[in-house]
Amino acid sequence: MSFSPSSGVAPPAEEECLTVELGPRRYDIHIGANVLDRAGALMVPVLRQPRVIVVSDSHVAPLYLNRLHTALAAAGISAEAIVLPAGEQTKSFPFLEQLVERLLTARCERRTTLVALGGGVIGDLTGFAAAIVLRGVDFVQIPTTLLSQVDSAVGGKTGIDTAHGKNLVGAFHQPRLVVADTATLETLPLREIRAGYAEVVKYGCIDDPAFFTWLEENGARVLAGDGAARRHAVRTSCAAKARVVVADEREDGPRAMLNLGHTFGHALEAETGFCSDVLHGEAVAVGMVLAFALSVRLGVCPPEESVRLRRHLAATGLPVTLREAAAGRVLSPDRLLEHMTRDKKVQEGHLTFVLARGIGQAFLDRAVAADAVRAVLAESATGSRGGHMSTSSSVPGGWG
Repeated sequence: MSFSPSSGVAPPAEEECLTVELGPRRYDIHIGANVLDRAGALMVPVLRQPRVIVVSDSHVAPLYLNRLHTALAAAGISAEAIVLPAGEQTKSFPFLEQLVERLLTARCERRTTLVALGGGVIGDLTGFAAAIVLRGVDFVQIPTTLLSQVDSAVGGKTGIDTAHGKNLVGAFHQPRLVVADTATLETLPLREIRAGYAEVVKYGCIDDPAFFTWLEENGARVLAGDGAARRHAVRTSCAAKARVVVADEREDGPRAMLNLGHTFGHALEAETGFCSDVLHGEAVAVGMVLAFALSVRLGVCPPEESVRLRRHLAATGLPVTLREAAAGRVLSPDRLLEHMTRDKKVQEGHLTFVLARGIGQAFLDRAVAADAVRAVLAESATGSRGGHMSTSSSVPGGWG
């Protein structure tokens, strides 16, 4: 299996197409402004019947559902819609049950395709429902947030949160198609764009230092809405993720690198109750800073590399410490550690972290000492200027 640009019909100008080569389960990712208007035509080749059920949320549906229906109707595809409440709390057992019941009430068939129109919550929930209803139906991802376009819509990870942690119940279920309309990002609040940007930065930190440098120089354009910059950021991120997914679809090896910052970030989300006070991307931003701080503490990363990452994220307005992200809450390092022990990557009771030797040099460590983790958590939660965190306590303005 390999990853390649699409070999099909050339997309219109200012639209790009990538293909995730997974043998008979290969699928295309279409990226560009207003590609939503071609969604019906793009779906026709992958549908097993000209009928879909669209799942969206109360924020996205008023903006894009009618437009999607028009595109589907133009292609001869009939569509029904299920609209759920917006927010992370929807990614849960109660709403999964509700969604499955509504799908069955709508007489969803095995040849019916589900369409996830929304951000990561809707994509993850719809994908999981597609994996289990009638023992599996097809689904299409139409991500409308930066975070979902660059991360969650690609790769087939689906699931829900529980009281024990984030994404602990789910399934690997690849979409048949991804339609990433970068124009939908124009209706997002800046805070949501920033949260998605954290996942973009992640790809540079893992194994692409040249991309990180590009982000240092062009990140302001991405946040400000420059179409070409956003398309490049989305395409580069999707290409990076697709390469990893093709090499390791079920996270038995290299795909674990995509979790840089997520072990810390998921613990923060769990401790704050998966509420809107801490967005996923904000938690990931703090988590990446902590991962680099931990790497410095363990002596595997030069302090200046940690400073560089922290400075860039802070310049975007993202939180870079637990204290910032907690919004007044007092976070206990021991409680955060307890959440980490329930992480999916724990093996035989050992904490597993993605660490870094520098920007673009991530690696996996499956035996990190809890005391070292507790120390960086304590520094970040209290805003301490002692220890290794002090190397990045001063953040100048701009994108340096």
